[in-house]
Amino acid sequence: MTPAAAIDREKQGLWFGLLGVIIFAMTLPMTRLAVGPASDPQLPPLFVTAGRAAFAGVLSLLYLALTGAPRLRRADLAGLAVCAAGTVVGFPLFLALGLRHVDAMHAAVITGVLPLGTAIAAALHLRQRPSPGFWVCAGLGCALVLGFAGHRGSAAPVAADALLLLAVASASIGYVAGAQLSSRMRAEQVICWVLVASLPFTAPVTWLSWPAQPVSPPAWVGFGYLTLFSMWLGFFAWYRGLALGGTVRVSQVQLVQPFLALLFAVPVLGERLDATTVFFSLAVIATVFVGKKMPADIQLSSRSSEDEHAAAVLRDRAARSHRSRHRDAGPGPEGASGMSRRAAPKANSAVRSTEDSQ
Repeated sequence: MTPAAAIDREKQGLWFGLLGVIIFAMTLPMTRLAVGPASDPQLPPLFVTAGRAAFAGVLSLLYLALTGAPRLRRADLAGLAVCAAGTVVGFPLFLALGLRHVDAMHAAVITGVLPLGTAIAAALHLRQRPSPGFWVCAGLGCALVLGFAGHRGSAAPVAADALLLLAVASASIGYVAGAQLSSRMRAEQVICWVLVASLPFTAPVTWLSWPAQPVSPPAWVGFGYLTLFSMWLGFFAWYRGLALGGTVRVSQVQLVQPFLALLFAVPVLGERLDATTVFFSLAVIATVFVGKKMPADIQLSSRSSEDEHAAAVLRDRAARSHRSRHRDAGPGPEGASGMSRRAAPKANSAVRSTEDSQ
């Protein structure tokens, strides 16, 4: 890939990532709208979690069938399971439980450390060694979140903050697993297969947790948004962005997500911005921004070393085979130059075949 093509690919990834972040920023106010406050509960958090995934799973099944998507490979099953645990179950459930007790603006500040969580998960999984400055920023970001939670006081927000941090951890792990799958299949197929594979769990749970009490129309509107956009179309854009621009690079656009969530909560829920919330939000965003600029040393895995060794061995064998054929051909129309033209493409093809399989 040429440098210009690489830059263009990264820009596309950033734009797709930004679109996904805009969609996801509405998740906080829409989840609050769906579950309602503790004083006026609406849809059960378990139903919101399972229901949004189940209905999106049905849409995914239709999409995969209509587009003739290839079947899953056995090697992808583990990644799908991790992605489903993080993005289908963990993040929506912990978020819904937490938003029963705190407003969307509060949740926007707490979940503002999600980019750092994603970067940490990616660094650990990719066997990177983040710099001490990165860990300082990560610790400072967590301290700011804990300080904001402590400033709000009372036991309910503290318990809700723990749930929101569990949501951040779940999403971080799920995002990294999804990004890896996006490098081997189309981004929209990743979330579709994740949702379809989750249907044996989400469908019966949706049926069993169906609300028995009357629910307000706005709560159903919030649930509909979570199903169509947060759980499905948003991931089309997000995973495409991660695949095109790289996980660590594209995850930086999450910096604007807390701001957008704060702004969306005003018209959707009628919440009011206060100076303390804005201050802590800006502080968390600044910490994340600095932390993501810190370098990380990549440690090659043993698998990568083995693959490089195998490719080198194949190159050596192809070269020796080429020299042997050159000697056997002798002079003539296809002697030295003719045999060289035939053998070189075969050698290059064999090497490319091995490298593509890595």
